[in-house]
Amino acid sequence: MTSVNVLIVEDHPLIVESYKQGFEIISKKQSIIFNIEIAHNLDDAIAVLDDYSYMNTCGLIFLDIQLPIGLNQKILSGEDLGLLIRKKYPLIKIGIITSLNDNYRLRTLIKNIDPEAVLIKNDLTPEELISAIQSIITSPPYYTSTVLNLLRKEISKDVDIDEIDRKLLYELSIGTKMVELPAILLLSKAGVEKRKRNLKALLAVEDQSDRELILNAKNRGFL
Repeated sequence: MTSVNVLIVEDHPLIVESYKQGFEIISKKQSIIFNIEIAHNLDDAIAVLDDYSYMNTCGLIFLDIQLPIGLNQKILSGEDLGLLIRKKYPLIKIGIITSLNDNYRLRTLIKNIDPEAVLIKNDLTPEELISAIQSIITSPPYYTSTVLNLLRKEISKDVDIDEIDRKLLYELSIGTKMVELPAILLLSKAGVEKRKRNLKALLAVEDQSDRELILNAKNRGFL
């Protein structure tokens, strides 16, 4: 009988129970023993990552992106933790679960961590969670419907923009002030203004407000 070590990093007890039930169902169907370790916060997860004897036999990690900040000032989110896992244990399969649904953040997660699965909490049903677990073990990647729609938009876009433009749009969408943008984007004030003008021209909203720029960017899947 196959044995798989699984680390679940999740602070919501109900979701932890959903994972356990899903693994139990798969275990009965496929004769796989899942040895499950639970980390309820970032500090607990970091402690497990430092246990090399365990991690060297760990095959799968499910990771909530939005976790409470702990004592470690270098790992401030599930995303930071995912990056650390990829660096230290590149062969371990990572499944991300999150309530985030904006395209910019999801695209960044997929690009930076390259997870084997991305699950949006609002998309999940018990049946889909089981499908996701099975897929990540046997034939990744697995994406829930919100992520699939993002990827379809990425493929079908008639224009494309670079990472700095995407970050500029994202910062504008969350209300970052123009005076703060040069430091965030590592550009001069003139450079920020030029990029914003170019974006408005590219998205056909010249002489319109930043709000119209953001709405257009969202409609096209950039945010």
